[in-house]
Amino acid sequence: MQLNEAITLINHSGVSTGKSATWADLGCGTGLFSKALANLLPPASHIFALDTDQKALRNIADYNGVSIEPVCQDFVTSEWPFATLDGLLMANSLHYVADKPTFLQKADRYLSEKGCFLLVEYDMDVPNPWVPYPLSYVTLTKLFMEAGYSTIEKIHQMPSRFGRANLFGVFISR
Repeated sequence: MQLNEAITLINHSGVSTGKSATWADLGCGTGLFSKALANLLPPASHIFALDTDQKALRNIADYNGVSIEPVCQDFVTSEWPFATLDGLLMANSLHYVADKPTFLQKADRYLSEKGCFLLVEYDMDVPNPWVPYPLSYVTLTKLFMEAGYSTIEKIHQMPSRFGRANLFGVFISR
């Protein structure tokens, strides 16, 4: 995936409020979506980029006037090394979380009152070795509605290069 495609998947007016913000990219990999998010946030914003792959984190750097701080840890099993966030970005990482309701309760502890989610997922409900706990847009909507979120907006979708299901980006807030 190219940077411009990643930006298109997460580009939503609710992301940038015009003032600097603090976000976390959970399961960031090499930081492609961290960079995409940095394109949407104002300068002086901060992104914590979490992943368990130390090698992937080595190449993550500040981008577009936004500080991107690599953090090597498991976002599911560990407590996070930051406090109140304006948003959580999860691009192709929520499908690695088995107990999503419990995970959302954890995430709520770190989000500000007006905090939001940006998610990118495959639109499917059938697991495979690469997507062990999938959630289609319909399933994701139900999950977040049950967790108390009222705004769930699909931003964009595009075919997966693997041909199994479309990728979609979604903005979620209370």
